[in-house]
Amino acid sequence: MDNFKMIDKNSLYNQISVLILTKNEQQDLPDCLQSVSWCDDIHVFDSYSEDDTVKLAKEAGAKVTQRQFDGYASQRNVALSALPYSHSWILILDADERIPAELAREMLERVQRVQVGVNGLRIRRRDYFGKTWLKHSQMTPYYIRLVRKSKARYHREINEVLEVDGVVEDLKGHFEHYPFSKGLHHWLNKHNTYSSMEAKRWVEEHRGNLSFSLQKALFSKDFTEKRYHQKGIFYKIPGRPLIKWLYLAFWKRSFLDGRAGLTNATLQAIYEYFIVIKTRELLDKESSAEEISDNVTVPLIIHS
Repeated sequence: MDNFKMIDKNSLYNQISVLILTKNEQQDLPDCLQSVSWCDDIHVFDSYSEDDTVKLAKEAGAKVTQRQFDGYASQRNVALSALPYSHSWILILDADERIPAELAREMLERVQRVQVGVNGLRIRRRDYFGKTWLKHSQMTPYYIRLVRKSKARYHREINEVLEVDGVVEDLKGHFEHYPFSKGLHHWLNKHNTYSSMEAKRWVEEHRGNLSFSLQKALFSKDFTEKRYHQKGIFYKIPGRPLIKWLYLAFWKRSFLDGRAGLTNATLQAIYEYFIVIKTRELLDKESSAEEISDNVTVPLIIHS
């Protein structure tokens, strides 16, 4: 962490504010805060944590704002629009993510010379299972995490998509993500909730006959749009859990990451299976409700 001392907090060189969203993150937050200690404007947007998250954030000098959680996209949008950021660029993080010193320097240098109209920067993410980098096990390594203030907004309630008003460019560096830092029990509980939300979203899109474009899924130059249509088309393919496992295990070669890679591929396939069976359950309930409605008859009452 000594490398961060090379970055002067009080320099005009620093034009980036940091946003960290939290809910009971006392375990992961300290390391996240340490990794952005070069920043003089760190905001922790907390969903009323019940542990020492807020205390740890304040002790580290972060500015804490609390808001009752009412949805992933809405929470992030309020955090982006309502906080008093000191700088024109906002770095968006979760507590289980870290910024290496090399990436910090690249970001700080890049925002100094970015062209007008460029309002987002996409950063590669490295996922870890324990201490093992899942080099071959990620669906996609790119995420928009550095945005110009007032130029970005989230949509979709689960696995939110960040839309940027303007051009998005790529950075060479990467940030680190530790999704299993709290153990498999926590990961499974979280993805059990996510799968319920994904199933509900799929049914709503199916009911609305929302269409996805194969052309955009394959050839769109907008990375976010491309991923959105790829995911939408993938959700309409039968046998998704097996396809996802084969894709990760063999096409992406997650077996090269050893047991960690194959475990991650299997967990991702299980998550996909949760979505499939929960979607089927919701559709069956809707179908049963429609049948009951069709079979209900209104009694004819004749008055003499």
